[in-house]
Amino acid sequence: MAVLTLKKWNLSIGDGHPLVVIAGLNVLEDLDLARDTARHLKAVTGELGLPYVFKASFDKANRSSIHSYRGPGLEKGLEILRTIKSEFDLPIATDLHEIDQCEAVAAVADIVQIPAFLCRQTDLVNAAALATQKAGGLLHVKKGQFLAPWDCRNILDKIYEAVGEHMTILCERGVSFGYNNLIVDMLGIEEMQSLGAPVTIDATHATQLPGANPKSNGASTGGRRSGVPILAKAAVAAGADGVFLEFHPEPEKALCDGPSCLPLDSAAGLLKTLKALHAAR
Repeated sequence: MAVLTLKKWNLSIGDGHPLVVIAGLNVLEDLDLARDTARHLKAVTGELGLPYVFKASFDKANRSSIHSYRGPGLEKGLEILRTIKSEFDLPIATDLHEIDQCEAVAAVADIVQIPAFLCRQTDLVNAAALATQKAGGLLHVKKGQFLAPWDCRNILDKIYEAVGEHMTILCERGVSFGYNNLIVDMLGIEEMQSLGAPVTIDATHATQLPGANPKSNGASTGGRRSGVPILAKAAVAAGADGVFLEFHPEPEKALCDGPSCLPLDSAAGLLKTLKALHAAR
């Protein structure tokens, strides 16, 4: 299995390396919240000796309703992420949705993320790969809810042909199961690793109930917050190289995907357990 490294941060992910934590907010709300979240998670991961990447989205372009909060947008969002990167000396992960965002995002984000819904958009994937390679970063591609693990070979092939090197982390985030539900097949982690890529688990989004939040009459996504630690622990035990988690100081007040994000003060206990599982494995 491949090992990938963010050279400017001396951070490696893959076989034989520590569990990588990509964690933060679902979507940026304001700078103060981003600061508080980054500060807390850096302290927790630092105490545990786990490599940490701060994650937050500047735009959630795939919201269920046109009235849902999307984020501050590209310009203001990247400004916030740039500030977090500088103030806390942290690598940054964020996602993009359009080809013309690639250069600007790759200039700030060390890990550029392709959303699950867009993982087969060839022009977007290739443009993101080229911009990210130029900036010295890595790609984090979420497996679409409609794909089998082995289908990710085509994604990896596209990226390799575009840039001539392996630079992709794959992310398991569940597969559609009937209506308004997702399931995670833990065997998929090893399947994707066999393609030559490190694999993370997005335990947050894997607990979503797409379009099934009773509080909004289906205008937003529901979730099963209590399932996030279960999936994270199962995936690490199954061999995941990293975890992708979203937190909020007050999940019920989160402006996006609150039903699936964890309370910020739960991070220390969960990550301590995940580190132990990774070591035992």
